[in-house]
Amino acid sequence: MSDRSTEDPWTQGHAPEALESAVSTEDIDALREQQRLKQIEVMDRWIEGVLVEQRRTRRWKLFFRLAWLMLFVALVGSLVYAATRAPVGGVVEGRHLGVVEIRGVIDSESPANADRIIEGLNAAWEAPDSVAVVLHINSPGGSPVQSQRVYDAIRRLRDSGDKPIIAVVEDIAASGAYYMASAADEIVASPASLVGSIGVIYSGFGLGEAIDSLGIERRVFTAGDNKAFLDPFSDIRPEQQAFWQEVLNTTYRQFVDDVKAGRGDRLSDDPDVFSGLIWTGEQAQQLGLVDAIASIEDVARERLDEPKLHDYTPPEATLDRISRELGVMATQLLGLSESGAPVRYQLR
Repeated sequence: MSDRSTEDPWTQGHAPEALESAVSTEDIDALREQQRLKQIEVMDRWIEGVLVEQRRTRRWKLFFRLAWLMLFVALVGSLVYAATRAPVGGVVEGRHLGVVEIRGVIDSESPANADRIIEGLNAAWEAPDSVAVVLHINSPGGSPVQSQRVYDAIRRLRDSGDKPIIAVVEDIAASGAYYMASAADEIVASPASLVGSIGVIYSGFGLGEAIDSLGIERRVFTAGDNKAFLDPFSDIRPEQQAFWQEVLNTTYRQFVDDVKAGRGDRLSDDPDVFSGLIWTGEQAQQLGLVDAIASIEDVARERLDEPKLHDYTPPEATLDRISRELGVMATQLLGLSESGAPVRYQLR
C-alpha cells in the first residue's frame, strides 16, 4: 500500500515534470501563434468596421453639404432673379405690350393659378406705357374655379377702360384655358394651335370587384348617405350617378354661357362648337373661336412701330417651384390626383 503511494506520480509532486514531458515546446508555440493570429483577425475586423463606419459618415456629411450648397445656390439665384427682374407693376420705359403668361395646367397649386394671373393682369393693365394686355396661353385647362376667376377679372377690366386685351394661343388653349381666352377682346392663334375642348370632365375608377378578388375588406365610415358616393371601391347607385351628372351639366352650362357672353355673335352656330371637340387654329377661326391667325410677334408689330414686349407675370419663388415639382413627382409616383378639384375644364 505504502509502495503504491510512493510510486504514484500524482501524490509525490511528479505531475509538472510529466506534463512538460507530454506537451512539447513546439505545441506550445503553435498554440500561442494561433492565439496571436486570432487576436490579429479580431483586430482587423474591428478596424474594418471602424473604417466602414467612417466612410459612411463621410458620405452622409458630403450629401448634406451638397444639399445645403444646392439650397444656398437656389436661394441666391432666386434673390438675383428677383433683383434683376423688373418688378410687377414697375415703370417700363417706352410703349409695349404687357404680357401675362398662362402655362401648364390651371390649378390653385400650379404656376397657372388665378391669384398669380390676376396680379399680372392688373399690373399690365395699370402700366401707363402698356398699349395692350396680352394673355400668352399654352395650357390644356384645369380647375373650373380658377378659370372662372380669371374670366371674371378680364371682363371687369374690359368694362373699366378701353385698353385692348388679346389672348394669344401658342400650342394649345383647351377647355379652362379657352374659358379664360373667351373673355378677351380678341383671340389669335397659330395655324396649328389646338383650340376648343369646351366641356367638363370627371374621371375615376370602380375597383370594388378588384379588392373582392384579393380578399380585402373595405371599411368606410360616413355620416350622410352620399358622403362616399365617389369612393372608387364602392358601387354608385343610379340616383347618385344622376345627381353627379347634374353637377357636371351645371358646370358645363356655366362654361357655355360665359363663352357665348365673351365671344358674342362671332361664334358659329355649329353644335359641335360646344361638344368638347378641339380644332386647329385654322378650323377654330372658321368656327368663330378665334379671330385671326397670328403670333405674338405679329400682334406686337401690328400695334407698335417698334415691337416691344414686357412680361408682367409675377415671378415664382424658387423654393415654391422646387417643392411643387417634388410634390407633382410624388403624386405621380403614388398614383394620386394632382388636384383637389375632381371636376375639370381640361383636355385629357
